[in-house]
Amino acid sequence: MEIKSLYFNGLRECCYVVWDESLECVIIDPGFSNGNEFERLKKFINDKNLTPVKILLTHCHFDHVLGLEDARLYWNLPVYFDHKESDQLERAPRYSTMLGIETKPFSGEAIDIKDGDIIRFGSTQLQVISTPGHTEGGVCYYCREQEAIFTGDTLFAGSIGRTDHLGGNLEQLMNSITTKLMTLDGQVRVYPGHGSKSDIAYERATNPFLQ
Repeated sequence: MEIKSLYFNGLRECCYVVWDESLECVIIDPGFSNGNEFERLKKFINDKNLTPVKILLTHCHFDHVLGLEDARLYWNLPVYFDHKESDQLERAPRYSTMLGIETKPFSGEAIDIKDGDIIRFGSTQLQVISTPGHTEGGVCYYCREQEAIFTGDTLFAGSIGRTDHLGGNLEQLMNSITTKLMTLDGQVRVYPGHGSKSDIAYERATNPFLQ
């Protein structure tokens, strides 16, 4: 499994392209906010001769879904997220407009996911880990074989997700992190929704919110 991170929009949201030897790929959190950013994503996928097969959302805050409808339509892709996020996704265009960014409302196929589900592409399997707290339906995507996890805004390098937005709950978030993420092997690499990557052992030892 190979991973490319692309930072998009004014909030530096991290979109991931994940692929394997089959050249099938998934796009995690397509937060591009304009044509130039979309071209960067398309160019990378075309240059690698990849075939996108699914869009995966860790949660539906607007900065993670700004490019969702454009990406879905361009590649004709199904979209996977926990449907507890449906209200967040519906509100996303209104929030983006407040920041001067026009984005299309989602109108595609939405596949509901839950804790423990397995999402497959090529020869790769990603396990859905439900991690509510930042939002009600936030999830992480864990590849056991490659020791990597995509944490969205649940866990960052040296920090954790905010809980002061609608649907946030600090106690719930801390429970998600301590019981579901910190129990993973220390060498598991953490790919967050903003900022640089880390690993579980480093966060367990140094993250000030987990001490």
